[in-house]
This record gives sequence, C-alpha cells and structure tokens, in this order.
Amino acid sequence: MNARDPLLPVQPDEATAIAAFAGQMWDDEIVPLVTNYIAVPAKSPMFDPDWAAHGFLDKVVRDAAAWVESKHVAGLKLEVIRLEGRTPVIFFEVPATRPGGNEVDAPTICLYGHLDKQPEFNGWRNDLGPWTPKYLDGLLYGRGGADDGYAVYAAITAIMALDAQGIPRARCVGIIESCEESGSFDLPAYLDALKPRLGKVSLVVCLDSGAGNYDQLWLTTSLRGMVSGVLKVEILTEGVHSGDSSGLVPSSFRILRQLLDRLEDSATGELLPQSFHCAIPADRIEQTHATAQILGNEVWKRFPWACGADGALTLPTTTDPTQALLNRTWKPTLSVTGADGFPELGNAGNVLRPYTAFKLSLRLPPLVAGHEAALTLKTLLEDNAPYNAKVTFHPDGRAGALGATGWNAPTLAPWLEDALNAASQAHYGAPCGSIGQGGTIPLMSLLQTSFPAAQMMVCGVLGPKSNAHGPNEFLHVPYGKKLTAAVAQVMAACA
Repeated sequence: MNARDPLLPVQPDEATAIAAFAGQMWDDEIVPLVTNYIAVPAKSPMFDPDWAAHGFLDKVVRDAAAWVESKHVAGLKLEVIRLEGRTPVIFFEVPATRPGGNEVDAPTICLYGHLDKQPEFNGWRNDLGPWTPKYLDGLLYGRGGADDGYAVYAAITAIMALDAQGIPRARCVGIIESCEESGSFDLPAYLDALKPRLGKVSLVVCLDSGAGNYDQLWLTTSLRGMVSGVLKVEILTEGVHSGDSSGLVPSSFRILRQLLDRLEDSATGELLPQSFHCAIPADRIEQTHATAQILGNEVWKRFPWACGADGALTLPTTTDPTQALLNRTWKPTLSVTGADGFPELGNAGNVLRPYTAFKLSLRLPPLVAGHEAALTLKTLLEDNAPYNAKVTFHPDGRAGALGATGWNAPTLAPWLEDALNAASQAHYGAPCGSIGQGGTIPLMSLLQTSFPAAQMMVCGVLGPKSNAHGPNEFLHVPYGKKLTAAVAQVMAACA
C-alpha cells in the first residue's frame, strides 16, 4: 500500500471510493428511508399545535435514531432528548479517528439537520402529493425529503464513508431538531443543555440549504432573517349586508391595505422603513457578481412563471442576474402567505365582512436583528389605526424569539476554501460556487454566537425547481449522492 500524501487529506483513489460508498448507501438505504419519511405528515409545531398528541414528529425522530444506531459506527453514542414541552432533538457523538482527536482542545465537527416539515400547500401535480412519495428519473417527490429529511442519513453516511476508507477525521457531533420550520424556538434551550457536550466546534456542516445549480458544490454565504405573524383588522362584530353598509362602514380589507402601505411601496415592492435594510458588504457584492456570471438568466428563469394576457411569460422584478441575486438575499421583502376572514368564492354573498386577517412573512437582510424588527413591525402596523379600527399584529414564536435573525458567514479559512474546491472538483468536476440564500436557518446565528471561531459549511440539495415549501417539492438524488461525498471529503480536511 502506498504511503498517504500528508498534504492531501483525501487521496484521488479514496475520493472515488467515497463517492462509490455514498452512492451505494443512497441507492440501498437513503432513498427508501426518505421515501418512508415523506409519507409521514410530520408538520412543524407552528402548523400542527397538537404535534405531541399526533405523534408524527416522534415517529420520524424514532425512525432516524433507530437507523443511526443500526449502523454500529465505532464509538457512536446517540440520545433522543426531550425537554419538557419541547419538540425532540437527536444528539449523537462519534469519537475522532485522528490521533489525539479526542483531547479537550481537539477540533469537533457539528452536523446539523431537521426532521419537521412545512404544511401540504396546494397545486401538486395530479400524480404527486405531499405525503405520497414518488421516485421518477432521479427525483424523489414529496414534502420534506429535500428540506431536509435526508440530512441525518447523509451526515452518518459521510462519517461511515471516511471510516470505511480508513481516512482520519475529527470528532463529530450531530444535532437533528424538529422545530426548524417554526423558527427553531425550541433550539436555544437544547443548545444550552448540550453545550458542555459539544466540545470545541471547529466546523459546522449544515445540510439544510440550497444550490445554484446541480453542476457543482455550492457554499451558502448568507441567510436572511424573518419575521412572520398575523395582521388582523376588525371593524364589525358580525358581517352585514354590503348594500346597507358599504360607503358608511369602512372595509377591513381597505384598512389593511393602508397599513401595508406603511410598510411597502406597492408599485416597487421596496420596504419603506430604513431599519429593515442594511448595507451589503463589499465582498458579498463581489461574490454575487461571480455567481451571476455562472448562473446567468437562470437566476430568474428557473421559477414556474404564469403566462400573461398576451401569452408572454410574466416577468420578475429585475432580469439583471446580479440584482436578482441581491434582491433575494440582501433585500427585505414582504410576502402575504395566508388569509382569513374570506368565504370561499362559491359562498361569497353580498356581505361586508367583519374582519380581514393576513399572514405576513417579512424576510430580513442577514445583518438585521429579527427580534427588534418584529417589535418595530408591530408598532408600525398597530399604531394610529385608520377609523380607530381594532388592529393587531401577533408575531409567530414564543416570548424572547419573536423574529429570526439572519446570518452572514465568517471569512473562509484557507484550508476550508481549498477543501471545498478540491471536493467540488473531485465529485462534480467544477469549482465550488458561493451563493446567498433567501431562506432562514435560525441555528446558524445561534451557533456563530456560541462558537465564533468555527468555520461554516452550509450547503444542501435545494437547487432549481426543487420547490421547498411549495407543490411538487423534490429531492435531486444524484446531487445528494455527490453532496454526501463532498461533505465527507471536507470533513477529512478539518484539522
């Protein structure tokens, strides 16, 4: 056997073997496991307040924990932790195989994923459904497979791939939560409880993010924060005949529109309060230019646009790739994601409705504090209501966690930058790309606060058209195989 090159944590033949190991595990075990996972409606507690009684979150947690333990990874210790009144968390530890890797000051790799899901949503293709998994041409359709039920299985597979080749690695710990889609409001309590057991975290591998394409490894460089909640305008105690009341009783919908005008310029979508904006760091603008050169018009063409009245596709807010990327990663934006107080169209009589309620989702730039933004938004919407209407805005989350703060990645250490590019070249044949994401992963800001010296590898399988949270969500299995191998290779380089 040839001596190992100490400058290469993973030799070329070992990279090939890692890819083969990961690919076989996906085919034999991960695809069937995630297929079973998709079939369980394990909705996040925000969308299933009776989650404990229904037992779906407990089921997917038990299933994942049982599989991890069945792999008999040398020295692995696993615990399903259940703090009173909180969603369960899987925590596992695997000792280092690198000499001296279990000393107090030795590096530890923290692997993260979650098992809770978004709700069903509508608009699924006739042959698909949120809880009816289907595997077609390398794509596994169904709710939660890509976001990110695969994560715990890929994380353990990456560890096993290194151990199978005898490649030294650092100590590993895993945190798999079941509250992420609700803003991870249970997670801080678990991090406090687990902190003595986490060790000196030198690298965080988060498998809950996205990819710009399926042709290379993508590193997430930033995540937006979020404030979500229900804005409700009440004007009457019961509905009344619109012919009798309209023109005298103000419409709750019109009042709600006025309130939103305080927040957003409806002509441009620009958020008006300057406190919801932040300066974009120069390095992120430079990286965005580079990413725009790679992705081009696919930045906006990848969405399922409807056709306009003349048959032409509807258009985005901008067709400039660089500006499009910045808009979805560093600009605050408002979305209305739900409504209440409206009857179905078939039952919509001539009645002036007593109230209107909208579910608001306000995405915040990475450097804007979520809690403070939630309080600012509440004051902006509730104060000085038109017509003295009853206006309430209730942010989601629990006390002390009314908004999620975004995240801006620390500067890449040279070793990690080299490892990412080497892994991407080895498993995709292209260099690693950098991209900001418009979504929110509350854990990242929490971990960066707890471990300010740690490097962050935030990545995932949510590439073009994978449509997390929406209809026809899919897991791109060929990309998942390569991502698992690439993660293993980067883990080997953590020193």
